[in-house]
Amino acid sequence: MNKLKKEPLFKVKDLVIDLYTEQVSVRAVDSVNLEVNAGEILAVVGESGSGKTVMTLGPLGLLPEGVSVDIRGQSQCSGQDLLNKPARELAKLRGENFGIIFQDPISALNPMKKVGPQLASQAVRLRGVSKQQGKEIAIELLQRTGIPDPEDRYNRYPHEMSGGMLQRVMIALALVGNPKILIADEPITALDATVQAQILELLKDIQCRENIAIILITHDISVVAQMADQVAVLYAGRIAEYGTMEDVLTRPVHPYTKGLLSSVPDLRSKRGENASGPAGITGSPPDQSSLLPGCRFVERCPVAQTFCSKFRPPLEVLPHLSQRHFVACPVAVESTIEQMEGEAYEQ
Repeated sequence: MNKLKKEPLFKVKDLVIDLYTEQVSVRAVDSVNLEVNAGEILAVVGESGSGKTVMTLGPLGLLPEGVSVDIRGQSQCSGQDLLNKPARELAKLRGENFGIIFQDPISALNPMKKVGPQLASQAVRLRGVSKQQGKEIAIELLQRTGIPDPEDRYNRYPHEMSGGMLQRVMIALALVGNPKILIADEPITALDATVQAQILELLKDIQCRENIAIILITHDISVVAQMADQVAVLYAGRIAEYGTMEDVLTRPVHPYTKGLLSSVPDLRSKRGENASGPAGITGSPPDQSSLLPGCRFVERCPVAQTFCSKFRPPLEVLPHLSQRHFVACPVAVESTIEQMEGEAYEQ
């Protein structure tokens, strides 16, 4: 008897997100499909403005105020639909399943309240415990996230703590509700290199010990190589390449992915002097308020053909290489297949 395929913990299908202000409308996310399993780290990588944060936080109702949002498609967690839910139901579902680690913890915490009581009040709200139990949970979480002398730090204000300690508090806050999924939105950008390594090690340890899924939003390829199981490369609201970390980083196919990798010197040197792809990416991303038909990357692509400006490339599995490696570029896929067939013929 065939085993039934296990349902992913989180998935989006044909997700489209349009943002509207009084002046302009933007197609921020355009027909995205991806999924995350329990205990897995999915890195969403791309340049600033590619739609990484909107794609992840939009379905959770966490976009900034003052922007009208139109979301279509499917977004599910543990089989439950996140879209088209009343605000109260969505907030409950979000609190039970997701923990959010924001890029700037100082703006996510109330500067007028001590950090410990902020954690304790969330424990009371999300776990339904008493105030004393909430305080005990808060101190335990501070200790669990590597904060020394947690009883003392419980009574500190945010401004009395370093950036690294505040990010640990932010991680503790994200863990209060015993989430199934952590969303880490550029969690180490404002930290120095030593603290960055410590925070990444902490996240990896949490993921391994508790089987929590992590969606890691980043533009740092070295972090992706260090942390990710799966990688989704996002460009102008569309996925350009999607697959395992090993496939995407060591056998990139899409010209945009190659460009991202070639812009990182240490990764480029590991791939060798003869690695294909441009040394970085020329030009700028397109204006997503006035997008043209066809491939979003066409004006910056070194292998673009005439039809690329008219034909929207679908995200398709790469034949002969991996059933979990998807690429949205028929030109690059054809070139890769020809190269592989040539290498097989020579052998």
